Amino acid sequence: MGIQIGLLRGAVTAAAAIVFVVTWSSGFLIPAFATVEVAPLTLLVWRFVPLALVLLVIVAVSGAGRGVTAHDLRVQALIGLFAQFGYCAAVYAAVAIRIATGTVALIDAVQPLIVAVLVGPLLGMRVRAAQWAGLGVGAVGVLLVVQSQFGSSDAPPAAYLLPVAAMVCLIVGTFLQRRSTVQTGVLVTLTIHVTVTAALFLVIAGAAGQLVPPASGSFWLAVVLTALFPTLAAYGLYWWLLRRVGITALQALLFLMAPATAVGGAVLLGETLTLVTICGFVLCAVGVAAVLVVEARMQRASSLSPRRARS
Repeated sequence: MGIQIGLLRGAVTAAAAIVFVVTWSSGFLIPAFATVEVAPLTLLVWRFVPLALVLLVIVAVSGAGRGVTAHDLRVQALIGLFAQFGYCAAVYAAVAIRIATGTVALIDAVQPLIVAVLVGPLLGMRVRAAQWAGLGVGAVGVLLVVQSQFGSSDAPPAAYLLPVAAMVCLIVGTFLQRRSTVQTGVLVTLTIHVTVTAALFLVIAGAAGQLVPPASGSFWLAVVLTALFPTLAAYGLYWWLLRRVGITALQALLFLMAPATAVGGAVLLGETLTLVTICGFVLCAVGVAAVLVVEARMQRASSLSPRRARS
């Protein structure tokens, strides 16, 4: 029975990881279409405001927010300020000025290496040699995947600081979450983050005169897609997987964003996809597999330790 439960748990986690990679990658691709004729702020405000209202109603009706304190709200609001508002604002700005989606994803994918360096001093966690090797292989794969896209944009060099800012915001939000003792459920966490982000974008878009949405059906389709996939699915799974598989394994999955985005960019946007890209895919998969296998072994060993101690 224990083996069957373990297999089921592994299958659910693997399926969630696949959905996470696909839906998170869509967050780079959808804005590339939607912001051609619409200001990024306009899309962002209508992506988050209706969703925030829906989530607030769900939390109120379900009672999921019962027991959440003012301290919990403040902590999660701060995390959402970095992990969602700052991240989305920087990514949308980068895509809107036509930095290639694969390049944005590449810079974003450097995050696992930075996190691997920081988990020791900040969280007191150990990154094994095999995990370092996997992260290194994954990094090489990411570089191969998107190397052909460098120089494909007319954006000024300073614009590349935008995806760097997005990466830093998500790292800060992730470490704040991991260091915090606040343990709100995924629904409540998502609701607080979305609501804070919606309020900020609403104020900024109103002040910038970019609040009124266009009447086009394509715009509202983009609003629905960005609300469902990169926000509800990907962002919700990010926090769920963070608790399920740990910070190192989750960061390893982010290496797959660049290959997935590069494939989507090639199919949907005509961006470059070569044999070198395919080699990069293989290296990314090997690197991620190495990190996940070590993480699984460590979790299995830790789960067996209490049993051995009791026996």
